[in-house]
Amino acid sequence: MLEQVHGSLWVVEGEIVSFFGIAYSTRSVIARLENGDLWVWSPVKLTAELRTEVDRLGSVRHLVSPNKLHHLYLQEWKAAYPDASLWGPQSTIKKRPDLAFREALTDSPPPEWIPDIDQAWFRGSFAMDEIVFLHRPSATVIVADLIQTFSDHFLREHWGFWRFLARLDGLTQDQACGRSAITFSGSIGDFGASWRASMASPRTKPVRRANGDCRL
Repeated sequence: MLEQVHGSLWVVEGEIVSFFGIAYSTRSVIARLENGDLWVWSPVKLTAELRTEVDRLGSVRHLVSPNKLHHLYLQEWKAAYPDASLWGPQSTIKKRPDLAFREALTDSPPPEWIPDIDQAWFRGSFAMDEIVFLHRPSATVIVADLIQTFSDHFLREHWGFWRFLARLDGLTQDQACGRSAITFSGSIGDFGASWRASMASPRTKPVRRANGDCRL
């Protein structure tokens, strides 16, 4: 179930969920920090099998929502791991007032994971903001909806006739790698300026891999 992509980084595929009637895949990333704590990005449905594998890796201490759309399974993970902290941008915190989050995530990583993980806050869209992460040891960028891509196989199986919408939005595998979906970038007045401001950091470094079907 867990796919190890680096000595301290794993990816797991979750169930298909419906978003306004359209099927979307779910995926989580788990990093083992320098101190042994587990950092879980965008938790997927916690099955018994997945929990067994996660528990073998270490203690879950951080449950992270990168944007307000990635919140579906936070509650069940928090119930399973009550000592874990919940993290997310202010937009996620506002959407889930029933959950007790730590301080809102911005451009500066909290002390709990700064040795292992860097982050940048992409904002300026009237629709959504997102925290993008960089796993330092593997030089892996972890992106949620800022860059989306769907394989032709997935679109044929799950979107059927409506797969033309993915092409219109620039989400197909031959279009999406390395750039934002049109619905995301189009909701930002000056997307280029926002992107440059978010990435303008002395911490920025070249990356070797991006999470998802788009591998650099």
